[in-house]
Amino acid sequence: MNPTNTIFDAKRLIGRNYSDSKVQDDMKLWPFKVIEGPSDTPKIVVTYKGFDKEFTAEEISSMILGKMKETAEAYLGQVVKDVVITVPAYFNDSQRQATKDAGTIAGLHVIRIINEPTAAAITYGLDNNMSEYDKNVLIFDLGGGTFDVSIVTIKRGGGKFEVKAVSGDTHLGGEDFDNRMLEHCVVEFKRKYRKDLNGNQRAIGRLRSACEKAKRILSCSVQTSIQVDCLHEGIDFSINFTRAKFEDLNKSMFDSCIKIVEKCLHDAMMEKSQVDEIVLVGGSTRIPKVQSMLEDYFDGKELCKGVNPDEAVAYGAAVMAAKLGGRDDNNNTNNYVRDLVLVDVTPLSLGVELYEDLFHAIIPRNTPIPTNKSHICCTLHDNQTTALIKVYQGERARSIDNHLLGKYTVSGIPPAPRLTSSIEIIFNIDADGILTVTSRILSTGKTEKLIITNENGRLSKQEIEKMVKDGERYKYEDQEFKKRVDAYNALENCLYYIKNKLGDDDFKKRVHRNSMEKIENAIAVTTMWLLDNPAATAEELLQRKIKLTSEVQRFSSESRPTDIRNLSSSFRRLLNERH
Repeated sequence: MNPTNTIFDAKRLIGRNYSDSKVQDDMKLWPFKVIEGPSDTPKIVVTYKGFDKEFTAEEISSMILGKMKETAEAYLGQVVKDVVITVPAYFNDSQRQATKDAGTIAGLHVIRIINEPTAAAITYGLDNNMSEYDKNVLIFDLGGGTFDVSIVTIKRGGGKFEVKAVSGDTHLGGEDFDNRMLEHCVVEFKRKYRKDLNGNQRAIGRLRSACEKAKRILSCSVQTSIQVDCLHEGIDFSINFTRAKFEDLNKSMFDSCIKIVEKCLHDAMMEKSQVDEIVLVGGSTRIPKVQSMLEDYFDGKELCKGVNPDEAVAYGAAVMAAKLGGRDDNNNTNNYVRDLVLVDVTPLSLGVELYEDLFHAIIPRNTPIPTNKSHICCTLHDNQTTALIKVYQGERARSIDNHLLGKYTVSGIPPAPRLTSSIEIIFNIDADGILTVTSRILSTGKTEKLIITNENGRLSKQEIEKMVKDGERYKYEDQEFKKRVDAYNALENCLYYIKNKLGDDDFKKRVHRNSMEKIENAIAVTTMWLLDNPAATAEELLQRKIKLTSEVQRFSSESRPTDIRNLSSSFRRLLNERH
């Protein structure tokens, strides 16, 4: 109904630059507006109370995290502050930092960030913690927006998890399958009716929703139809969609999934015959073609479907949270939690730019974390006193083809002939997979640290604090909105209750005709007031309800005195309700 103001896919923006080619491609498909903010940061623009309001992807993500926090607190009956957040295994450092920032904005203390497929492996291990031998488990995690593959060795007894390799694509998932279907439907509409849908965002939104529904149906049926009434300029659109057509449209992406599996096996130095279990995670693994291609690749090996694909990641994160929170009850599950040891890996190589745009990896991809590695660089010019250190993440030979995490200047190098002065660059990755870079001039011992600034996607401390305050303000406004909705519903329910009571034969017998007319008039006046005041406040709605119920009580008391007690009790209950 309101496509330009309805935000989705914010996870695809988090930690990315506005100029990123994938961001530019996605913007063509989104109905909402994305603009370039300071330092190449993408900002989402929505209309809020008549004014344009800009949000970063971190703020949108924090709203979701905040909602999840409220849900958890309502269930647990206590305040939640410490959290474990899962991210796609192939998230780079900027994306992980941005996710941490989103947690801070939501008022949460992020105690650990773990990879989604690793969390799913923990869930699988919990169900299989009595194994008498080591198991190599491949986690195939295909969700709505991202795809990850991890190979994890679960040690005998299920207590220790060693991630051998990860691979993936942060831009491959169910949304992309929907988009292929959407593009096909837009082409068909233009071919049939000679009209272009691309300018009609509401039509595109309705059609996208219909495509997603059809995609789900095609997972359990070989054919369905997409039907949207009055899609554009009064034209009804209908098209039959077969599973074969869906598979043909998305063939290249399904093939990419298998290639990523191959790459992960290669990185883990494993043959596919060495994989003991293939665990499916993420809603998109329900697609029959994905399952059949995976089975064929592993020579008919049966896929493990015992883990709930929608819940596995969150469940694994909860187990990790129990471990980090020191939970230690005397039962088998919590013994497993207590003994849990997780050895994860870095998904992408991390390094620095050398001369002539050459990228040198200091920490190769799939290195176990936490880790600490260093590299010694020499000055390139005579009497050089400063050096610019550029830190990149990626797998390309040229630094500019990789993702720039940050840059800083090392100063105070003693003047000397070229190749004489040396700088040690130390890379440290913590348990969250987040990087700290320190440089040390060997001759003087002077050090400099990398601080990831906003120019590469990281929010400054001041911006985070401002967003926290904004979040509190929006939270208050949300609460006020909920109060208003509750008050509106209470008044409307009261109207329907009284209307139904008027139709009751017993009620009619006890109330005089004149009183009935007065009550009907009170209902009509209140109904008209409700239509004329759509923006009424919670307090105004509550006062209107009190006025209505008191009038009904007064009019009904004009009936025979012997009936007043019975008649008024139900209205007294309505009067005493406070929302």
